[in-house]
Amino acid sequence: MILGTVLVAALAGCGAENDASRDNEQNLVNVKSGPLGEVDQETGQRASTHLEEIAGSVPDVEDATAVVIGDYAIVGIDVNENLDRSEVGSIKYSVAESLEDDPYGARAAVVADPDIVARLREIAEDFQAGEPVEGIVNELADLTGRMMPEIPADIEDPNANNDTEEPKKKLEDSESKQLEKQQEDQSYHHKD
Repeated sequence: MILGTVLVAALAGCGAENDASRDNEQNLVNVKSGPLGEVDQETGQRASTHLEEIAGSVPDVEDATAVVIGDYAIVGIDVNENLDRSEVGSIKYSVAESLEDDPYGARAAVVADPDIVARLREIAEDFQAGEPVEGIVNELADLTGRMMPEIPADIEDPNANNDTEEPKKKLEDSESKQLEKQQEDQSYHHKD
C-alpha cells in the first residue's frame, strides 16, 4: 500500500505546474527517501536480478521474479502448486528472512500468489525492455494496491490537524425547548 501511494504520488507530482502546486501547498505530504536514495533503472534491474537469485536459493522456491523501483521491491516466488497454504506461508517467510539483510531486499514485499507473480513477471519484462517507467510504476502501484489490505487502524486522516471547529456541545433540555419555541414562533406556528 505504501509502495503504491508513494509511487503514484511521486509520479503525479512530476507533471504538476507551479501554480497548481502553490494552490495545494496545504495538502502536501512529505516523504523521506529511504536509505538507498534514488535508484536508476539500470541499478534497479541489477538489484532485481540479485533479489531473484537470493529468493531462488531458498528451498522449495522453483523460480523468483523481482522488480525494484527506488527503495521498494516486490519479489514474487513460484512454488509447487500442491503445497498447502501454511507451507507456502513458511516458504514466503524464509524468503523474507533471506532478504532482510540485503539493502534492496529489506523493504521487499514477498508474494506467492500465482496470478500476482505472473503479473509481476510481465512488469519485470516491460522494465527490462525499456518501457516507460511511468507506465510500469502505475502497473506496480495497481498490483501493490491489490495485494495490500486496508487496515482501519493504519488509515490516517490527512486533515487531522486542520479541524475547522471544536466539537459541538449538546443543548440542555431547557435550551432545547427554548430553541424549539423560538423556531415555532418564527414559523408562525406552521408545522409540516
